[in-house]
Amino acid sequence: MLKIGDFSKLSRLSIRMLRHYDEIGLLVPERVDKHTSYRFYSAGQLSLANRIQALRDMGFSLSAIKEITSVYSDSDSLKKYLKIQHSQAKQEAEQAERRLQLLESALGRIGDENFMKHAVTAKEIPERHVASLRGVIPSYADESVLWEKMGDETKGLGMQIANPPLSLAVFHDEGYKESDVDVEIQVSVSGEYIDTENVRFRQIPAVFVASCVVKGSYDQLPGANEAIAIYVEENHYDFDGAMFCIYHVSPGHDANPDSWVTEVCFPVKKKLLP
Repeated sequence: MLKIGDFSKLSRLSIRMLRHYDEIGLLVPERVDKHTSYRFYSAGQLSLANRIQALRDMGFSLSAIKEITSVYSDSDSLKKYLKIQHSQAKQEAEQAERRLQLLESALGRIGDENFMKHAVTAKEIPERHVASLRGVIPSYADESVLWEKMGDETKGLGMQIANPPLSLAVFHDEGYKESDVDVEIQVSVSGEYIDTENVRFRQIPAVFVASCVVKGSYDQLPGANEAIAIYVEENHYDFDGAMFCIYHVSPGHDANPDSWVTEVCFPVKKKLLP
């Protein structure tokens, strides 16, 4: 029989950890002296100790290791545990790689006047039920025409705004246009309503976007667009659909441009690497 100190050296597990494993029933000594409480282990228990250490190195929790060691001889059960852990480790590695890319991008942009002023994040806009109105207007500055039309056509519906109350404009043209722009406005709603002449109530699927929040006048939007373009390029995304602006605080809420809060969103997807 091996004393706990000798077993600790052979297994490369600390005495403190061996005592903890004993307490939780993971690696119980072969014998405990009832007078001195000294723990004694057998040489055969080194294989279990090595197995526990290998599973810990793979990132398994002690509770999971206890389950795995109880079915270690069952290859199908062991394979199931390892595949789950492999999938989790792969996701963590991808997240770590993304964090590294963001850090490298940030380090490279220190000194850029737009750095942090226009911070960009990638996120999912959840699925929404919306009131939608789409039309061709003379210019981007005429977007208020669509909002007024929606207000006129829905004022008798008792329409309930959803929480969060997302109001946004989607710009459907392939590129920037000087005139006759195709714009769709949307308001997230709760409940079911009958379509009006121009307003349609429909479900909008979730969308993954590169997003940049701007506080202040719309003069800042070109800087936000630039920051998003840099982010998309450096993080290996492709643009994937019509861009839109979420109006968290709009001219309809506050006439002071300094108070406006606009979230510029460009749908994106991961670039297919060659």
